[in-house]
Amino acid sequence: MKKLMVLAMAMLAALPAWTQERYPSRPVEFIVPFGPGGGADQLARKMARLLEAELKVSVPAVNVPGATGGTGMAKLVATAADGYSIAVYIADTHALLATTANPRWKNDELVPLGIMIRQPSALFVKSDSPWKTWNDVAKAAKASPGKLKVAVVGLGSVDEMALKYMESKGLKFTPVPYAKPGERYTAILGGHADLLYEQPGDVRSFLDSKQMRAILMFNQERVLPEFADVMSSKEARLEVYLPQFRSVVVRAGTDPQRVKILADAVARVGADPEFYAFLKESLALRDSFIPAAQAKKFLDGELAVMEKFAAQLKQ
Repeated sequence: MKKLMVLAMAMLAALPAWTQERYPSRPVEFIVPFGPGGGADQLARKMARLLEAELKVSVPAVNVPGATGGTGMAKLVATAADGYSIAVYIADTHALLATTANPRWKNDELVPLGIMIRQPSALFVKSDSPWKTWNDVAKAAKASPGKLKVAVVGLGSVDEMALKYMESKGLKFTPVPYAKPGERYTAILGGHADLLYEQPGDVRSFLDSKQMRAILMFNQERVLPEFADVMSSKEARLEVYLPQFRSVVVRAGTDPQRVKILADAVARVGADPEFYAFLKESLALRDSFIPAAQAKKFLDGELAVMEKFAAQLKQ
């Protein structure tokens, strides 16, 4: 019996330290693959505060901008698969798997913890822009192909895919990438770009202050009541939608028990009244949240659509 006890103690001592510690027992880093002030950053900082109450540890948000989110994702997959790093993962970054030859991560290197925000994107102009309707913009684009500049989040993104689709329909724009959200938003205000491709909630302060206005909504219907007077892309005979989503992911290979702890905490955040208020403020869909159990299927479905769309653009 004494020998068995000694053997058992030796085996326990040989186990990795992380299998014996309470999880989480130290801060969980929240990687934001974009600069401060944008929608991904706003989501991470709202969630970080709510997750701290759930996980009982601090959840510091760390901005790692660059390469349409690719730099942040590279950082995530380079960390230890121990559950102490999570990241915001959005449609624009997901699109890189369909639009770039050698993305810095693979789809199977990520485990989604939940889809947090879903919303249509739109094109915006400065409030005093000479273009009053989308038809005015379309007419100008046809008259001067490539002259009109559109501020986008990055190359290879959903933004650029939409612009390439419109080019195939005779509407050529020049995409101008801005890694920092603030620079992207002020580009049209300062005259450095003519239009902005963005989600309405991300520029709500500019909309409320009447500095910007939406001119085209990428959706089949006029789904947001706040933009009932804005033409949808389907109405404009542009079959391009590519809705934006923002999710939270952890590195694949993380212990399933730790993934469950994180996913359960994310689900409680997704059901929190404060988070619903955040969705409303962000002009997002009320039923945006998709739990971890269905999130992988959702991401795979979105990637399939993006890959098909990207293939069509190459033809």
